[in-house]
Amino acid sequence: MSVITPFIISGGPGSGKTSLINALHKLGVATYPEIPRKLIEEQSKRVDGILPWSQLSAFADLCLTEMVEQRKAALGGGRLAVLDRAIPDICGYLHLADISIQESIAKEAQKNYQNQVFFCKPEPEIYVSDEVRPYPYEQALEIHHSLLQTYQKLGYQIVDVPLLSIAERAEFVLEAINKITSQEPATRSDA
Repeated sequence: MSVITPFIISGGPGSGKTSLINALHKLGVATYPEIPRKLIEEQSKRVDGILPWSQLSAFADLCLTEMVEQRKAALGGGRLAVLDRAIPDICGYLHLADISIQESIAKEAQKNYQNQVFFCKPEPEIYVSDEVRPYPYEQALEIHHSLLQTYQKLGYQIVDVPLLSIAERAEFVLEAINKITSQEPATRSDA
């Protein structure tokens, strides 16, 4: 069985990433949910919960552990997989908070993902904040730009996902993936 490195969908909060991931899943693509959101939901229920707005470094460590496991699962599936956020996102959030990035996180952020990363930008017409995404729209844009700069700095190629209907976005991503995978795949390996 050949190893197929996963694709990443990233971008600022409230940009439609999860809706896009869900649409891709309905089309038969192996998808993996957003780890930070899941952890925020879990940690919010705990008295001593580790949350990004109060303990970002510790939260980043929690994310790293789960994202490494998620990537292993995606790599072991033997088929195309798409992740809702990935380890480079941790670097983007830490950078935005002016927290130094541990070498272990930086190394993990640069391996075993496709070089092309799909980016969704928050747009005012679709942005909604909630208890897991408590940012005003302007801060969501700031996060988006930090993530974009981080991915570019790590050497990833950005594929901007246009603001279309969810079905059209899913079609756009699948067409781009097919184009990318039909060529010599540009991936990041363990080496």
